[in-house]
Amino acid sequence: MKVKLIYRLAIAMIGFITMENTAIAQQNISHKNAEKWLKKGEWKNGLKLKVDNSVDADEFYKQYHHNKAVWDKVFTFLKQTNLDTLSPGKHIIDGDNAYASVTEGPSKEPDKATWESHKKYIDLQYVIKGKEKIEVADVSTAHVIKPYDAAKDVANYTANGITYTAAPGTFFLFFPQNAHKPNIKVTGYDIVKKLVIKIKVAE
Repeated sequence: MKVKLIYRLAIAMIGFITMENTAIAQQNISHKNAEKWLKKGEWKNGLKLKVDNSVDADEFYKQYHHNKAVWDKVFTFLKQTNLDTLSPGKHIIDGDNAYASVTEGPSKEPDKATWESHKKYIDLQYVIKGKEKIEVADVSTAHVIKPYDAAKDVANYTANGITYTAAPGTFFLFFPQNAHKPNIKVTGYDIVKKLVIKIKVAE
């Protein structure tokens, strides 16, 4: 009886160690393999939208695998929802873990748009109709003008970043290390319909 018990404990311990090693391997995946995972796109589960080339593949891989159930719900929401007819306002995806906000209105002149970053939530930003510009910089290179407000989950900055054009078909991901300045007007696009999905950061 004791031998059987010891045997079962040994099997359980081996299983636990195997799971731990798998988790560690996932966390420590190489940049090259993270890029391959990103491009392969199995994580999209049939979603036709593309992710912008600016995405941090390493951080995306880490966050997805630490919080897969939530990310899968987000991509299912994007795949199954008619975004063109989705009403402005808040739409719950998974309680406080993930929720969407839709806005429809004019973008801002460059000097009116603001730099921001978040610690509790990742931003998935997608322009449904129209176009806008988004500037992106590493938080470490930005100058803080409003310290982080935990209640609002935002800090504000001045920064010099890279400018991207956001248009239908491609979404952006902004992690805590990504300062971003969205909602910048593109000439000829007076009204923009936009979706921002907040996805809780996995520690």
